[in-house]
Amino acid sequence: MQQTGKRILILGASGFLGNTLYKELCNYYNTFGTYFSARRSFQDNGQFFRYDMQEDDIYHLLQEVKPDVVISALRGDFGAQVQAHAHLTEFISRKRIRLFFLSSANVFDAYSKYPSYEFDKTLSESIYGRLKIRIENMLLRLPPGKSAILRLPMVFGNTSPRIKEIKEALQLEQPIEVFPNLVMNVTSDDKLAQQVHYMINRSKFGIYHLGSTDLVHHYDFIREITTHLSPKRPVFKRVYTTNEERYLAVLPKAQMLPKNLQLVYQEVIDNLIKH
Repeated sequence: MQQTGKRILILGASGFLGNTLYKELCNYYNTFGTYFSARRSFQDNGQFFRYDMQEDDIYHLLQEVKPDVVISALRGDFGAQVQAHAHLTEFISRKRIRLFFLSSANVFDAYSKYPSYEFDKTLSESIYGRLKIRIENMLLRLPPGKSAILRLPMVFGNTSPRIKEIKEALQLEQPIEVFPNLVMNVTSDDKLAQQVHYMINRSKFGIYHLGSTDLVHHYDFIREITTHLSPKRPVFKRVYTTNEERYLAVLPKAQMLPKNLQLVYQEVIDNLIKH
């Protein structure tokens, strides 16, 4: 595969989403990644750098890699994340670099009565949602064209923590938590990687909602997955946080990707079954 000269740095490339993005992009671009855990495969990969948010200054990493595009899929200590992104946005403001930030539907988790669209006002009741809002606000202060905020719903894939937990619960015949009143949209790691690849290629920026274009109840979605993952009858623990339906969905409307890069929730299920 012919690589372009574009240099891409994925922060958090050893994690579930970061590693999916690395595998998608490394054949097309000169792609680098960071890892924190000491897994041998990352240590031996010359394209990977060890990066500890709480100890290492991100400036040194940026000066060494000299990326054209940075993708932030960082996880971990919230205070360290804020500081890393503050330094990152300050560096980017002075350079010809674009930042793609993986945000979350949780930036809207205080609004439960309806789905959320790209330009709706963010408001969160959760610490996690407030962290994402804080980092989003840093990016929104950058000059136009410098950043893309990618808000994600629940992401599923065969190596995703959620699917691993479900498989383990089925194996051990333990209850699987479901939220019958939760209406959501979803995506898959593979589709997300394709979308990000397209956005890098086409120099996209702004706010994107990268979830399925339709909605599903959490309970129905998990129930359908379990019927395909195991012949064992699942045990569900139904959790009701409210008596009414509650939405946690980021639907695309203003910034639509091409049809072949959109998806419906059934495709996420089919993708899990295929593998």
